Amino acid sequence: MQRILIVEDKLSMAEMLKATLTAEGYNCSIAITAEEGIGKISSEAPDLVLTDLKLPDKDGLEILRAARSEAPDIPVIIMTAFGTIEIAVEAIKEGAFDFITKPFDMDHLLVIIKRALETRRLYRENLLLKEEIVTRKGLPTIVGSSEKIREVIEKVRKVASTKTTVLLQGESGTGKELFARTIHQLSPRAEALFIPINCAAIPRELLESELFGHEKGAFTGATTRKPGKFELANHGTIFLDEIADLEPSLQAKLLRVLQDQVIERVGGTKPLQVDVRIIAATNRDLAQAVKKGEFREDLFYRLNVFPIHIPPLRERKEDIPLLAEFFIERFAKEMKTKKKRLSKEALNILMQYNWKGNVRELENTIERAMILSDGDTIEPEHISLVAVESPCPGENLPMDGPLEETTKAAIRMAESERIRKALIETRWNKTRAAEILQVSYKTLLTKIKEYRIE
Repeated sequence: MQRILIVEDKLSMAEMLKATLTAEGYNCSIAITAEEGIGKISSEAPDLVLTDLKLPDKDGLEILRAARSEAPDIPVIIMTAFGTIEIAVEAIKEGAFDFITKPFDMDHLLVIIKRALETRRLYRENLLLKEEIVTRKGLPTIVGSSEKIREVIEKVRKVASTKTTVLLQGESGTGKELFARTIHQLSPRAEALFIPINCAAIPRELLESELFGHEKGAFTGATTRKPGKFELANHGTIFLDEIADLEPSLQAKLLRVLQDQVIERVGGTKPLQVDVRIIAATNRDLAQAVKKGEFREDLFYRLNVFPIHIPPLRERKEDIPLLAEFFIERFAKEMKTKKKRLSKEALNILMQYNWKGNVRELENTIERAMILSDGDTIEPEHISLVAVESPCPGENLPMDGPLEETTKAAIRMAESERIRKALIETRWNKTRAAEILQVSYKTLLTKIKEYRIE
């Protein structure tokens, strides 16, 4: 039953309207002051508001503004005994559905109400259709209700409609690409391409060509001209993940893109104008990298126009139940199985864990649990968590025998952990890991095999 809120200070008029509309099948409530009406808009979420223009405390336009603020699609019909063209124009400009002068024919009012409610229904159907289209286009779903994630979402909403360069900062697994895609999809560039590039995953000798393209004959193997990602992303968005790993020469070229919106293909002599929005991301402290001379200061300030920090999962644990439920539902659809329930004990385990891998680690944990659970409930035994904490000094070391053996074991443990950490940092880009560790690629492969690092 559709709900109508009547805001009218004359009780006899309000009761008459309520009786007539109730007889038509509507669920009606009455407010005799603007303040009471504004409160009921928030608490009752009416489908339509019928308000008098002149009220003892405020006028009907205040009711209109409150309704528009609460839900822009709530139709508001304004009644008045003092109708003028100027007031009617102002009301319509403010967003009123219609303006009716007292005394009015009740049948005429009923026609206006039905038309208003039908308009709202069509609006909502159209909105759902748009959401379905957006879902098919791959608009990411940001899950969470914590204050920290709401602050991030608000920043994303505000910056999306602009051309401003955005720097997303946060630990691995916090969903930086998810937020970058959301910014793109909510922007005027949504119809153009969103192109993600992981600056740490592409060998440095190939990255320049990937970003800016190359001319035929620019290097051995360049048999044809190839457009780079910046050309392909023209009028769209390019997402530069792990921006801290960009080598100095490419930092200079990226700075030129940010300053002049100009690129130059490898082996080319003609500058090309591009219109690309840049969203960068890093899990490192770029300000510290600047101090250490590892990152250009001028590029940092160009990228840091609108920084957004994505909080780690351990700082917003109140979102874990929502995220777990979201992943359970998603994997149930993907696996074509019945949706499972998360037991209280299993949820407690998830809430107590430190989540060094953040949302990505939680996602993987839920996927494993869905596979391991044969019934309709995920229990503690289905929660498989990987301990990634480094061993304490001296732990698992031989404390008997010659000192030389203990020393060798300590070196092997330290080397193994350092290599593992470098591989995690570079997402298993062995070339980049070897550079970080300052060893040859062959030496790294030998150590990985020797220490059985997987």
